[in-house]
Amino acid sequence: MIVLAIESSCDETSVAILKDQKEVLSHIVFSQIDIHTIYGGVVPEIASRNHVKHVTRLIEEAISKANINVSEIDLVAVTQGPGLIGSLLVGINAATAFAYANNIKIIGVNHLIGHIYAAGIENEMKFPLMALLVSGGHTELIYMNKDFDFEIIGTTLDDAVGEAYDKVARTLGLSYPGGPVIDKLAKLGKDTYDLPRVLLDKDEFNFSFSGLKSAVINKVHNLNQKGLEVNVNDMATSFQNSVMDVLLEKSLNAIKKYDVKQFILAGGVAANSELRRRVNEEIKGLEVLIPSFKYCTDNAAMIASAAFVQESVSGVNENYIIKGFSTKQNI
Repeated sequence: MIVLAIESSCDETSVAILKDQKEVLSHIVFSQIDIHTIYGGVVPEIASRNHVKHVTRLIEEAISKANINVSEIDLVAVTQGPGLIGSLLVGINAATAFAYANNIKIIGVNHLIGHIYAAGIENEMKFPLMALLVSGGHTELIYMNKDFDFEIIGTTLDDAVGEAYDKVARTLGLSYPGGPVIDKLAKLGKDTYDLPRVLLDKDEFNFSFSGLKSAVINKVHNLNQKGLEVNVNDMATSFQNSVMDVLLEKSLNAIKKYDVKQFILAGGVAANSELRRRVNEEIKGLEVLIPSFKYCTDNAAMIASAAFVQESVSGVNENYIIKGFSTKQNI
């Protein structure tokens, strides 16, 4: 089975072609980071226009690189949400037009499910499992008893991890996106600033990072008022250590409560080197799956991977009708 997938939920335009879920025939990601950096964040209208500009070319390029004919494609998959609605609709319209014109089945995939099934490209997912999904807009602990059976046992009550990174980076005068630059600077500093570890109820698994973000902002503001210089490297280390301590403690508590065979780290923040290191070092007694860097950030290969399983579980979209949604839906 060959699946062509399109991902356009935010500011990456991506097209991938997978065969039997594991064999990546082509995988293309066009990033708009350089375009949005000057604005300090993603501008939805600009993101949508750039998706329109590149998506058709990327489809053609992906088919060419895969060295297949269009007639060999069995299924078209596309991200339908959550994400920026304008960006999502560009991908949905492109996928629908391509599928309809070539009489190919189509399926809409939840972006968050795609992140989890990124782990299934290079590894075998074994159930039951626990997944920690951390990205720019989402922070969740998800228990899965079987394929496409999702129980969200913990979520963020305010800022997601990636969002907190971006806001702290802006406070420190660093560039967008904040995650990679803070991760890099954190290697150079020391945990000298006393920042909170917000654990909420230790018997529950919800997250909260707005208090940590506010603590950084307040410390920077107070130091500036006193005419004192902020040690950016030390602040990056202190902030990142606080985030990691919370993520690891919540994950370890969840693993203790649920009898699972695997732990999956997924989402854009899964590319963070310190998080990858600590997950591998501190989570013991079960198999840990972390996708390769190229499958952590938004990409179409993960959407194709999820589509293989979703098609067998719930079938395809009838009448080529796929609705985009900007906010998180139940998975």
